[in-house]
Amino acid sequence: MTSRRPRAHRIADIAVIAVTVSALAALAAPAEAATSGTTGAAAADVDHATWQRDCRAVMDQALPYLEQRIAAARPGERQAIVFDVDNTTLETDFGFSFPQPANKPVLDVAAYAQRHGVSLFFVTARPGIIAAPTEWNLAHDGYQVAGLSVRGLIDLFKDVAAYKTAQRVAIENRGYTIIANIGNSASDLSGGHAEKTFKLPDYDGQLS
Repeated sequence: MTSRRPRAHRIADIAVIAVTVSALAALAAPAEAATSGTTGAAAADVDHATWQRDCRAVMDQALPYLEQRIAAARPGERQAIVFDVDNTTLETDFGFSFPQPANKPVLDVAAYAQRHGVSLFFVTARPGIIAAPTEWNLAHDGYQVAGLSVRGLIDLFKDVAAYKTAQRVAIENRGYTIIANIGNSASDLSGGHAEKTFKLPDYDGQLS
């Protein structure tokens, strides 16, 4: 028979997880410089409202494409979208807490896709040690997680773009057609294995 931990200890555990997730996520940014992808404001002017406006502008382009592509699904086709996590699906730089808030423009697009039977996969440079809280955070915010790829010890020493491309190949090998790949860094989107890519702003690498 297992004993239940005191409430004070459980609260302390949650606080430790919050700090760990936020700190390790901040360290998970790709080592190489990302392309600017600046939409609207210059990097020096970035605030949450600007970022949300610029993310919405990109997702306003993605949604009509997805509506048409989902409607045109071939018989038996298993459609999927691949998302980055930090500053793509979650507000990492603007939500330094746990759970981190969803990036609302991206969540709106993801919600449409999952309502129409599209599987959502998440490929992140975050280390494996925070896989469980990351998946919980995504589900808590409303994402239906069909799969989450994090970096193991070997992957930590690999080129981030190559690692993420390999994860998309693995998803295709499971029988999925990746109809879109959404991220905020060049390393999220390079390497192919997606019918279309959508780049969110990173303001010359200012956002992880």
